[in-house]
Amino acid sequence: MSQLVQIQPTDSPEVITLRRELSWAHLKIQVLEERLRKQRIDKYGPASESLTNQQLELLEAEPGVSAEEVSAEAGRDPQELEIEARRSKRERRPHPGRQELPEGLPRVERLVTLPASQCTCGACGKGLAVIGYESSEQLDVEPAKYIVRVTRREKRACGHCGEAGVRTAPAPARIVEKSLVSDRVIVDTVIAKYCDHTPLYRQSAMLERDTGVEIHRATMDGWVMQVGELLQPVANVILRHLVSGSYLQADETPVDVQVRNGAGKNHQAYLWQYSRPGGEAVFEFQMGRGREGPEKVLRKFQGILQTDGYQAYNKIGGEKLVHAACWAHARRKFYDAVKLRPKDAAAIAIVDRMDAVFAVDTEARELGLEPEQRFVLRQAKMQPLLLAMESELKRLSRQVLPASALGQAVNYTLSLWARLRRVLDYPELELSNNLAENSMRGIALGRKNWIHVGSPVAGPKVAAILSVIESCRRLRVPVREYLLDVLPGLGRVNIRDLESRTPAAWMRRRQVG
Repeated sequence: MSQLVQIQPTDSPEVITLRRELSWAHLKIQVLEERLRKQRIDKYGPASESLTNQQLELLEAEPGVSAEEVSAEAGRDPQELEIEARRSKRERRPHPGRQELPEGLPRVERLVTLPASQCTCGACGKGLAVIGYESSEQLDVEPAKYIVRVTRREKRACGHCGEAGVRTAPAPARIVEKSLVSDRVIVDTVIAKYCDHTPLYRQSAMLERDTGVEIHRATMDGWVMQVGELLQPVANVILRHLVSGSYLQADETPVDVQVRNGAGKNHQAYLWQYSRPGGEAVFEFQMGRGREGPEKVLRKFQGILQTDGYQAYNKIGGEKLVHAACWAHARRKFYDAVKLRPKDAAAIAIVDRMDAVFAVDTEARELGLEPEQRFVLRQAKMQPLLLAMESELKRLSRQVLPASALGQAVNYTLSLWARLRRVLDYPELELSNNLAENSMRGIALGRKNWIHVGSPVAGPKVAAILSVIESCRRLRVPVREYLLDVLPGLGRVNIRDLESRTPAAWMRRRQVG
């Protein structure tokens, strides 16, 4: 934080004016230095965060600097910028030992025998008896084996009178009727795209390479859209369950959509995510980032809504809706301020205070406390931390330049202080909505591979697929097994029976069975 020029009682009006101008110049230089450092860090990557401004200037003077050179330069004069290093060092956890392979995987044994020359005793010359085996296990894989599955439906007719006509066994329910491929191929295509982030054109090429069967990616896209359409009612049921609860985390992320408007550019749409920690999640597709999206979904919600402070979430929901903020977002802004000014003691002190807040919940997790027990711990240890932090933030707000990184962090945190303090009012409330943010990582990876959603009409279908896949991931539901069980015939299921088709209901049914 820049030191302001002090005005002395004996200063003349002219000197006072000069001192004020000098103070303003110092603050302006600070903001400009922060902007320049941020640009250089963005240019040279994370390794440059630990470099001094002088080192960054040297890199600027060298054309074609590589990532290895940046890392090497960082190693010359390392600085303690990582805030985690400022915390007390935690004891190293003991190594868990060799990982055991799951018991459910089938075992294929291979017997390795001694050579015949070693099967006789070196002392008496008699044959050696087998007294046991040395066993070891390795995870192995059999290459994918493509087959043509032939379904023969029995036909019967009366051999005496022929009056009753011909009766044929009913066709099994399928995901895509009359498709050239099986349900398993369709499900694997969906999983490859939205779990493994493999675009359809690559899958088409891989299938032709491995089987000699040429299936155009447009055909595969038809399979995916059929799956999305079938899963939309399931996603709606999940959303109804979430909105009827008492606690939601929400976040949003951009996704490009192809539009036929003649401009030749994609439209930036958004996927809004609503979830509960430890529960299912739903993505909702919207063409914009305005309030209309959350307003439509949360108009009857009466519980706690935890978000990052984005204004679109304000003034929505039922009368009893309670807004809560995310401590991770607040901490991140101070952490970024430290990256820009590594020796800023004020920013470092606030990050340390926030780390102490997170340490309370870390202690609760390590002790295995339930939310109500964690709430008692918060009251005892977290409340005095927040009181001291609030006082420090208010003091800083009167001293720092609002446009500086530290000033922006202080103002952001104070503007959401009432919402941040809600962790002292509600036992179930988490410190951050990192779980909601983590659900976006798959979409971020997918965007780099499948680039965009094909059309605005496809958006809700893609959102439904992502909702089910993310819910399965959170609940540890085997997604391939779930989809193969639920999708065939799903379009003919009565709307009242959809309650039993969600990932959570499917998992409960499986556990009972």
